[in-house]
Amino acid sequence: MTVQIRNSIRFLLNHRPVELSTVSPVQTLLDFLRLERSLRGTKEGCAEGDCGACTVLVGRLLDGRLKYESVNACIRFVGSLDGCHVVTVDCLAAPGGPLHPVQQAMVDTHASQCGFCTPGFVMSLYGLWMENAKPSVEEIEKALQGNLCRCTGYAAIIRAAEAISTIGDLGRDPLVLERETIGQKLAALKDGKRVVIGEGVERFVLPASVSDLADIYEAEPEARIVAGSTDVGLWVTKFMRDISPVVHLSHLDELRRITVDESGVTLGAGVSYTDSFPVITEHFPQLTELWNRIGGQQVRNMGTIGGNIANGSPIGDTPPALIALGASVVLRKGRQNRRVPLERFFIEYGKQDREPGEFVEAVRIPFLDENARYAVYKVTKRLDEDISAVCGAFHVTFDDGGKVADTVIAYGGMAGTPKRAENAEAVLRGAAWNEASIDAAMDALGSDYTPLTDWRASADYRLLVAKNLLRRFYLETEGAEPVRLDRKTSLAV
Repeated sequence: MTVQIRNSIRFLLNHRPVELSTVSPVQTLLDFLRLERSLRGTKEGCAEGDCGACTVLVGRLLDGRLKYESVNACIRFVGSLDGCHVVTVDCLAAPGGPLHPVQQAMVDTHASQCGFCTPGFVMSLYGLWMENAKPSVEEIEKALQGNLCRCTGYAAIIRAAEAISTIGDLGRDPLVLERETIGQKLAALKDGKRVVIGEGVERFVLPASVSDLADIYEAEPEARIVAGSTDVGLWVTKFMRDISPVVHLSHLDELRRITVDESGVTLGAGVSYTDSFPVITEHFPQLTELWNRIGGQQVRNMGTIGGNIANGSPIGDTPPALIALGASVVLRKGRQNRRVPLERFFIEYGKQDREPGEFVEAVRIPFLDENARYAVYKVTKRLDEDISAVCGAFHVTFDDGGKVADTVIAYGGMAGTPKRAENAEAVLRGAAWNEASIDAAMDALGSDYTPLTDWRASADYRLLVAKNLLRRFYLETEGAEPVRLDRKTSLAV
């Protein structure tokens, strides 16, 4: 079947339709807004998705529902916006009219000083307000993890978030009142065509379907697949890398499917951290804290589970946790699929078990046995929005006599790939679950890993942390009170 091709991307920007036929594969939404549309309320702070000054909302249709999410415009590529609605701070208040309730709340609570970060806070709070009109302080803090302010502190901003619904009526908000109309406009933009813009290597492609993606990538395996761009975006903004030609995935609903059966959960490779959160925390509640600490809210809205796995980073958040659960990846090349245990997908630094033209299509996570104990711990310099120095995941099952029937221990940040602690596992397997066994397993970790020293942590620190996390897991399985993390001090309490 011949695939029809369109040579433009189409989306809504605030109140107006946009159609672009000339777009650089590496043009960011932030540059487009500021330089081409003079919408300068959206600021550039870090240009790497950390500070939130560039926050905008992007609305997308998924299963017929229009959902708005906060994203980092600095690392979101314009080419990924086909069929979306981009909302910037510039359109919240009508010219000459009153401030939007979110803006007014920021004024009333004196939540802004220099004002540089304020538009980003406003947009993050706007996104939260539309999903939850009366959030708790914990929910507000979670929504603002990806927004940094150097002036006011955050107490006034939290008070602003609590005050929004006393100032405005969510039911009268334009994005609520016009949601059906906007949804119809976005649905009309989805014509099922492949989008191709540019020529030669200086081009990007939006496949018409997953099958079309398979055909494109098999024919051109050197192309760069981009899902959430939370990592690839930095390659462009910080390292000035040429990533063309680009194949975007974020528009493919087929890759955003989540299915649950009697044996486990299957996540399409394009499922974001945010979209996966309800099902992950329902079936694997031990992952709740980890999921809440992956980036900021904007990163969780954009970043995908499949992308976190496919880029092969040794400090990726999800691989150690998923390896310990016995997860596998479904790889696709053309019309052929194969399943690979996640622990075997990572071969060495920068190299995965993936043939040219083969891509990650889904991730399969089996349910835990009833007698299993499982936990994941992430150690970072700061509590929120930070990359792991060490991430440890532990999974143990017991026989009828209380001895260790089997165990999987996986760490990130300890080697060139996410890696199992095979020697420590061997020490524990068949042993009594007691202090002596744990001490022996901790000693064995020294033969499992030779970690590096970098600016995040020294090799000695990493090995000590890895050993202590194993002991922590043991103590918690024996009834010790779990360690709680205090967001205000970033310390365990």
